[in-house]
Amino acid sequence: MKLCGLTGGVGMGKSTAAGFLLQSGAHVVDTDQLAHELVRPGSPALAEIRDEFGEGVISPAGELNRRELARIVFADDSARHRLEAILHPRIRERWQAQVETWRREDCPLAVVVIPLLFETRAENHFDKIICVACTPASQQERLVTRGWSPEQIRRRTAAQMPVEQKMARSHFVVWSEGPPEVHRRQIADIVQKL
Repeated sequence: MKLCGLTGGVGMGKSTAAGFLLQSGAHVVDTDQLAHELVRPGSPALAEIRDEFGEGVISPAGELNRRELARIVFADDSARHRLEAILHPRIRERWQAQVETWRREDCPLAVVVIPLLFETRAENHFDKIICVACTPASQQERLVTRGWSPEQIRRRTAAQMPVEQKMARSHFVVWSEGPPEVHRRQIADIVQKL
């Protein structure tokens, strides 16, 4: 089995790339999705987050108030590190378990989407790393479309390794400017090389 890590900056097209990889026959697990599953109401991770950050990060329905938690952790590096200490080991455990299942099933190509792949020092787990990138202007435009303020964008991007460094450390770079078909062709080329 060929195991790839997929990374890139926030809003740069990782989910789109993951979708194209799935369509090409790759098995894909997204760590953002795993993080969402880990903080479902009643979960140990959610209880730990509540204990660490207070009742304000829990909605009246007992769900994680993501907006409030993001406001806290992206304004304070130590708070972000405390959140990461709660979530990152659990997320890694889950994606590694999925990879082991795929190995047993002898899947030809598997991909783990990890936005903070280099930041969490996960690169040694992968045969190849794919980085999805675009211009800062496109990134800004995409994040504004998501409803993020300039300050939210600044804080989120500051919390990640610069995409230029991620590109330099990756085996493949997908440039996500232009129409989706260009993006799709780049993914198809990479799959062929793998």
